[in-house]
Amino acid sequence: MAAAEQTVSKGASLLAVYSLGLGIPFIIAAFAIEPFAAFLAHFRKYLRRVEQAMGALLVLTGIAFLTGSINQMSIWILELFPVLGRIG
Repeated sequence: MAAAEQTVSKGASLLAVYSLGLGIPFIIAAFAIEPFAAFLAHFRKYLRRVEQAMGALLVLTGIAFLTGSINQMSIWILELFPVLGRIG
């Protein structure tokens, strides 16, 4: 898209905005790593229970796929929120 622009400066500005869009999340993540590490240190004692709960949810999801319940739930959700049928 940048190569198809009429001037080099327009193409370069598009590439600059694109680069910022790629880089800003990484910069934010770099600043957030220390607070997250502190949170994780306090949360570590609950981590085993969270892993067990996630494992149980994973097993339940697998059972729902095998029994066809996922299809029934998706139809129910579409009936409840019809606007979701227009997405995609």
